[in-house]
Amino acid sequence: MTTTDTEESGAHPRFAEALEELGLGELHARIRRFPDATRTAEEAAAAIGCELSQICKSLIFAADGVPVLVLMDGASRVDVERVRQELGAEKVTRAKANVVRETTGYAIGGVPPFGHRSRTRVLADRSLLGHDTVWAAAGNPHAVFPMDPRTLIAHAGGTFVDVREQTV
Repeated sequence: MTTTDTEESGAHPRFAEALEELGLGELHARIRRFPDATRTAEEAAAAIGCELSQICKSLIFAADGVPVLVLMDGASRVDVERVRQELGAEKVTRAKANVVRETTGYAIGGVPPFGHRSRTRVLADRSLLGHDTVWAAAGNPHAVFPMDPRTLIAHAGGTFVDVREQTV
């Protein structure tokens, strides 16, 4: 993969490398780059033209100070108490921006589900399985890629859980 290929696909160079290492090089052709940032699930869904729940958010939390990645559909919120219970942790909080960057190598709004700087535990909410295809960040707030949710979660090393906030 050349720098030009990476620039054309819009993927962050670290994420582009991860795709190659995972044998997913063909995915470069499916990455969609947008001139305006798609930092939020709502912005991404609007740009792609898909349902909000088809967006796969990659969210970093701190469980007793240890980073953990939670993959959640774009229409839902993470129930921190359910994450705490799932992990058997005493305290779970949203990770600060500097922890997200240190852990993943990416800024908030562009964190992909895999290809991170360091390995973290990954929890994937089952709600993602409600679609044939989900869209996730490709390492920056301007690029996203489509993938079957089971394949995406497998590459992320995720465990299926129910950590979605329940609506009344």
